[in-house]
Amino acid sequence: MILITGANGNLGRRLLQELSRRGEQVRAVVRSPRAAAQIAALPLAVKPEVIELDYLDEAAMLRAMTGCSTVIRLVGIIKETAGNLYLDAHEGTTRVIAALAPGAGVERVIYLSIVGTSVDSANSCLASKARGEQILREGQVPALILRVPMVLGEGDYATAALRKRAGRGFNLLLRGSSLEQPIYAGDVIAAILAAVDAAVPLAEVIDLAGTRSLTRAQLTHAAAAALGRQTRVVSLPLFFGLLAAWMLELVAKNPPVTRAMLGVLDHDDNLDPAAAAQRLGITLTPLEQTLKQCFQLS
Repeated sequence: MILITGANGNLGRRLLQELSRRGEQVRAVVRSPRAAAQIAALPLAVKPEVIELDYLDEAAMLRAMTGCSTVIRLVGIIKETAGNLYLDAHEGTTRVIAALAPGAGVERVIYLSIVGTSVDSANSCLASKARGEQILREGQVPALILRVPMVLGEGDYATAALRKRAGRGFNLLLRGSSLEQPIYAGDVIAAILAAVDAAVPLAEVIDLAGTRSLTRAQLTHAAAAALGRQTRVVSLPLFFGLLAAWMLELVAKNPPVTRAMLGVLDHDDNLDPAAAAQRLGITLTPLEQTLKQCFQLS
């Protein structure tokens, strides 16, 4: 039995489809009736057991985890709100899993994190994610921490935003020189499945990214080219975005963008993914193919 937290997200639904094809028994843990309904509507051959609970409810989590050999933790946020704090989403929920895993019979934990995490980071999101990683590393059950940058997949928010940008004739970008190294969602799922199958050593951290690191401006041009279009890009200093986000934080309870969120999105990603891919036993999808598949081009 495999337990997935955050199973209703784009990667979670994709992972459920792959596990269903393999005939795996899955418990999908979510926080709301809406999330449970999303999973129930999936056309899966092997339906998961869907459990709605509060991730911080230790008694409920223990019942959900008992009998599961693997816990896959997909929960994470890049924008903090008053009702969804980094402290709870990254650290509190991870602490519950780490504490309960031995007694529940869990053999391994797989934690999806973000490239650039560090407990010393000035960015509150990246620092909180790193503390969540640390909690698992200090736990009694072996954990694989898989860090990834921007993930692009069919029908997800990041792909929709990139396609919208690529379709414009003119774009204003915040720090267009920022380095991005997007990875195809299918490759992330392949990496998670390798860990499920214990094909890679646990109790370690793996930074995995796509095949190319390129600037935000170059990625926009590449996406436009995939659509058979051209776009003009003008780069603005990040300061303007941070200033706007600060002002929104002052006047809105739930601003559409925050300074911490911008800091995560602006992180420079420039990795050599070959060793990580080899260790996981996966083949990475080239950027051009990723864009074609994500934009669902024939």
